[in-house]
Order: sequence, then structure tokens, then C-alpha cells
Amino acid sequence: MPVTGQRVVRRTLGRRLTRLRLACGKSRREVAEAKLGISEPTLHRIETGKVPVTVANVRALCWLYGADESITSALAELALGTSHEEWWDANPVIPEWFKLYVGLEASAIRIYTYDGEVVPGELQTADYARAVFQAEQPEDLEAVERHVKLRMQRQKALLGRKPKLSVVLGEGALKREIGGRAVLDAQLQYLSKLGERSWIDIRVLPFVVGAHAAMAGAFRILDFDEADDPDIVYLESHVGALYLEEDHEVEEYRRIFKLIGEAAIPLKEYQ
Repeated sequence: MPVTGQRVVRRTLGRRLTRLRLACGKSRREVAEAKLGISEPTLHRIETGKVPVTVANVRALCWLYGADESITSALAELALGTSHEEWWDANPVIPEWFKLYVGLEASAIRIYTYDGEVVPGELQTADYARAVFQAEQPEDLEAVERHVKLRMQRQKALLGRKPKLSVVLGEGALKREIGGRAVLDAQLQYLSKLGERSWIDIRVLPFVVGAHAAMAGAFRILDFDEADDPDIVYLESHVGALYLEEDHEVEEYRRIFKLIGEAAIPLKEYQ
């Protein structure tokens, strides 16, 4: 599975270079003292995926770490992608903190999603999305339309790629009349059609379940095919997002998703 978007490529390359450095037992300070023209702060930014990386720097680091030519060439190829922009990278409408998620989403092989209040963006109709954005920006209709267009573009790209999607919706997400009754009805019909696809599983957590494991709020788990690109949990707020990557964090959210999945019912049974 190819890594997609400059932020994701930087993240992947940084992890692989870090693993090579640790495997040969060198600290960042020792690398800086090797006179490669890479300072300790610069190496930190490279390894944490914060900056573009030149092919020359990658080859110099691989030489220092004793990497063979096949590994060096593969990482040099990744370096070229650290400056390559996808459609979301250069778009000023998309918040900087969300651009990493879009790139990760474009590379994930499976996505688990829970939301108790609203249908997730990747499953929304244009009218439903418009109503969501209008609630957030009622005075800027032009901005609303730009966001709707981008959401539909993102959805088209995701659904065209066909990763495994497992979605649990709180019953409130199917009851709240976002955009009015007609818009909600059209959204529910769209969900039903999506649920007929073999790679999409949509389930509903009914109100009668009462207290459940995911009451702390919406989240996503993204699984990847590459060992160097660990699975993550994505938590979003109005002003930013958290990307949880530690094994114990991801496993805790897997446990929560398993619990709500067992309590939820298939969408077709709910309707």
C-alpha cells in the first residue's frame, strides 16, 4: 500500500531512519557530531516527520548507519515524496492539523469509526454535509460550499479506493434532523446503499443499550499495511486533533470498539 501525501511520507521516512539509527546504537548527538551537515535539532525534525528531507541527507544517514544499497535506495525514493503535494496538502481550506489525517486515511487498509452524534464525513451526502457546516459557519456560505466540495472530493477518493470500513453510529446520529427531515431521510437512504457494499459494515448503537463503552466521544482507528507505519487512533476537536500511536493506546480503543460493536445492531436490522 503506497504512502500518500507529503506529511505521511515524512512520517514514514522519519520512522524508518529512526529505526536504522537505533539499530546501530547511535544517539542523535553522535549523528550530529559525525559532520554530515545535519544538526541535532534538524535530525529531530527529520525523524518526527516535520520537514522535507533531501536525497543527499538520506544517503548520508544511511551511509553512517551502515544500511545496504537496497534500503538506501528505497529511503531515497521516499525522500522525493517528502516535498510532493497531494490535493489536500496545498488547500488552504483544510486545517493544517487535519491534512495529516487525510493523508493517513488515503493510506489506511481498514478504518474503524464511532460517532454518536453525526454521520461521519466520509459517509455524508452533500446536503447533509452542507447542513453540518452551516451550523458551524452560519455567516459564511461561500466557506460552507468550499468545505462541502472538499468533503465530497475526499469521500470519492476514499470510497473509490475501497478500504475496509467498520462504522458504529449512535442512534442519535440517525435521529437528529440535520438539514431537516428530507435531508435526513436522503442521508439514511444513502447509508443503506453504502451498507450493501461488501467492504462497508455499518452498525447502530440503540438508545436502549443505555450506558456504553464509547460515551467519552467519537474516535477513529486506522490500520496500515506497513510495519513501519503503526496503526493510530484519531481524536478530533474544533481546534485540533490527537494522533495516538502507542500500542497500549490503540489496543484500548480497539477494546472499546469491540464492546460497542457487540452491543450494536446491523443498520438493515435497525431500519
